[in-house]
Amino acid sequence: MSEMQAYRIDRFGGPDVLQLDTVPVPQPGSGEVIVRMRAAGVNPVDLKTRAGHYPMIGEDALPYTLGRDCCGVVEQTGENLKWVPGDEVFAFVGQGPGAYAEYVKLDASALARRPASIEATVAGAVPLAALTAWQGLFDHGCLERGERVLVHAGAGGVGHFAVQFAKEKGAEVFVTASGDGVEFVRSLGADHVIDYRRHRFEDLVPEVDLVFDLVGGETQTRSWNLVAKGGALISTIAEPSQTEAARRGARGERYTARPDGGQLTVIAELIDKGRVQVRIAGTFAFSALPQALARLEEGHVRGKIVVLSPINSTRR
Repeated sequence: MSEMQAYRIDRFGGPDVLQLDTVPVPQPGSGEVIVRMRAAGVNPVDLKTRAGHYPMIGEDALPYTLGRDCCGVVEQTGENLKWVPGDEVFAFVGQGPGAYAEYVKLDASALARRPASIEATVAGAVPLAALTAWQGLFDHGCLERGERVLVHAGAGGVGHFAVQFAKEKGAEVFVTASGDGVEFVRSLGADHVIDYRRHRFEDLVPEVDLVFDLVGGETQTRSWNLVAKGGALISTIAEPSQTEAARRGARGERYTARPDGGQLTVIAELIDKGRVQVRIAGTFAFSALPQALARLEEGHVRGKIVVLSPINSTRR
């Protein structure tokens, strides 16, 4: 097959800039693998990229294929790699051409074997959100057993992984959520859940070693009141105030997740052992990707939204 379908943007803007194009199937270079996509997660970064608000993707990258998560089957590889055609894998694509396509080109180091206990549809929801949570808590937040962590927006894609990873580490986990998200995060093992629409979280949460901020804005600013000396406020949204960090003897950092097949392998093992659940909020056909993005844009999604490949949408 020399051509494939891919959802791309050739300019930044609203839903109307997304188009389904026919493009050449990518070919692997040294250290690269071509994966036949079965399922891909839908993430907020797709909306930011489409709108031109994601600084790592500028106009020089256009036309650009959206989609950051991939679960599928190895189709072709470069030389001297451990992966072979037929291997079932999943990965965070990184900043290159994305996963809303029939075939995806990836660096081999980004791949991990798909968790055996879940279907490809579910595994496609994991990589970006799970790696964002893992790296925020442990690589940047340095969370340790017995410490306290506050996770904001714990019912979302990244948040629901963060709650479970923190509990698995042995931390005491405080979480903000609202509506039916309150019971959702309780079901994931959160120790303390604060309905932020009914209560000010700073009135109910003691000092914590880590604030994991998935909201930004006023929520981030108010969270400084809870960070213990020597602690950290780590955000995926906005750079925390370094003035506040210095005043409190703490750290403040914004980060962007990176592909890491080794970390995904550990996460896959936790899923297969039943220690981590993956919640799917909705599944859409490949042709319905615009509707999937619209659902994400509405907000208050509990877990992850997934889009299926047009090639293997009915296969495990």
